[in-house]
Amino acid sequence: MRSITGTWALVRLGLRLDRVRLLVWVLAVLGVVVVFASAVGELYPDEASRRQLGGSVAADPAFGALLGPLQDPRSVGGLVTWRMSFFQMVLVPLMALQTVTRHTRAEEEAGRLDLVGSTVVGHRAPLTAALIVAFGACSLIGAFVAAGLTVQGEAVAGAVALGAVYAGTGAMFAAIAAVTAQLASTARGATGLAGAVLGVAFLIRAVADGAGDDGPTWLRWLSPVGWSTEVQPFAGERWWVLGVMLALVVVGTAVAYLLVERRDTGSGLLPARLGAPEAAPWLASPLALAWRLQRGTLLGWTVGMVAVGLVYGFVAESVSDLIDDVAGAAAMLERMGGAEVLVDAFIATTMGVLAVIVSIYTVSALLRARTEETDLRAEPVLATRVTRSAWLAGHVAIAVVGSAWLLAVAGAGEGLAHGLRIGDLGQAPRLAGAALAQTPAVLVVAGSTVAVFGWLPRLLGLAWGALGAFLLLGQLGPVLQLDQWALNLSPFTHAPQVPAEPVAALPILALLAVAVALGAFGVVGFRRRDIG
Repeated sequence: MRSITGTWALVRLGLRLDRVRLLVWVLAVLGVVVVFASAVGELYPDEASRRQLGGSVAADPAFGALLGPLQDPRSVGGLVTWRMSFFQMVLVPLMALQTVTRHTRAEEEAGRLDLVGSTVVGHRAPLTAALIVAFGACSLIGAFVAAGLTVQGEAVAGAVALGAVYAGTGAMFAAIAAVTAQLASTARGATGLAGAVLGVAFLIRAVADGAGDDGPTWLRWLSPVGWSTEVQPFAGERWWVLGVMLALVVVGTAVAYLLVERRDTGSGLLPARLGAPEAAPWLASPLALAWRLQRGTLLGWTVGMVAVGLVYGFVAESVSDLIDDVAGAAAMLERMGGAEVLVDAFIATTMGVLAVIVSIYTVSALLRARTEETDLRAEPVLATRVTRSAWLAGHVAIAVVGSAWLLAVAGAGEGLAHGLRIGDLGQAPRLAGAALAQTPAVLVVAGSTVAVFGWLPRLLGLAWGALGAFLLLGQLGPVLQLDQWALNLSPFTHAPQVPAEPVAALPILALLAVAVALGAFGVVGFRRRDIG
């Protein structure tokens, strides 16, 4: 018991430090799920209308890869399970792994854990406290989701199963983050490793679900994210799958406890690579420094986006097969211009998805400037002849160019896979260009992030909140039948649907103008406020 002495004191400290952050997460997930369930119940009151809603979207391989299979189109709970699956598969796990890393490896990296460890605190107490906080937040989300759906009249068994899925998926990646926190020597490295596991797991599940029931659905069992869909809430619950998820939590936690005994505080089991004794001449600029700090992250994102593009390109040609059995479909497609029209419409949809994913990189890359500032590494640089504008411009340039690069390689990957299937490798540059057409919308996200960083650096969660709002407007706006003015608040609404439609200059110029204005506004704020 000595090894966990002081755990509850650290739990109270963690809850105090994260009281606002975790509360926002819990209320955001609960609010979105409950509001969506209520809206679906009102707008689609009978089984026939719900089947029509689910069938019109679930047959799209892009949504299959993104959201997984629609297992029960008859009930509101079944539609909520499917449409909100991105929360359970990505967002809640992200919250959990970041929470564990923040209270373990980040505290060590900042040197605060040394001070805590010098008191009457066991060497396993910080890890135990971090896991309790993360498990508690995930459990709270699961309990509230179950209670919210039950209050709205959904089946109790399905609601409880869905809540358990939310809690279980988050807990699995909290345990995985506990392991990566022992491996990496930095918080960024630990988060990157855990995030890479999440990305690979999501990609494997996307491959399994992208081709529908005829695809390699057995791949779901190779992915912890895929296990969440195998529980099947509201579609004949498979409770034993929750036992598989619990087993991963137990094993991951046990491995983390074993590893924490085998390393020194402040170090990781994976050796840190030493830098050169002297900096290269090309590093003597803010832009080069920003590139040096972020090149590893960009490389990892490049690999991931190419993989995502390949998945989408692989299933693109299969879209036309979805309506082979529909009477008159062939003649209708012929009048519209052939099956290529349907395939291009699918590709245009995937381009919007790629833009949202790349926007996550954009925000995280820009927030690296805030990390440099709060860790007191920006002040020595700004004490030289480097101006604030030049320093911030370096980080903005890497984020902007990196975002365009990721869109291009993802589009090229999709075009390569699609071209190999149809025997036309010219699809690679064609779809790379189509993906680049989404860049102005991503730049609006970048501009809003710079604006928040410049004026409200302590409220940078607003940047993630804005991206989440854009995502929800795009995903749920049409389903909830929101007014067009509400949909227009998202920059992704105005991005050209290439290659399904030609590029229009006016929306692109308008998005670029908004992005530049927001960015300039942020730079002005950064020049006026105090550092730190």
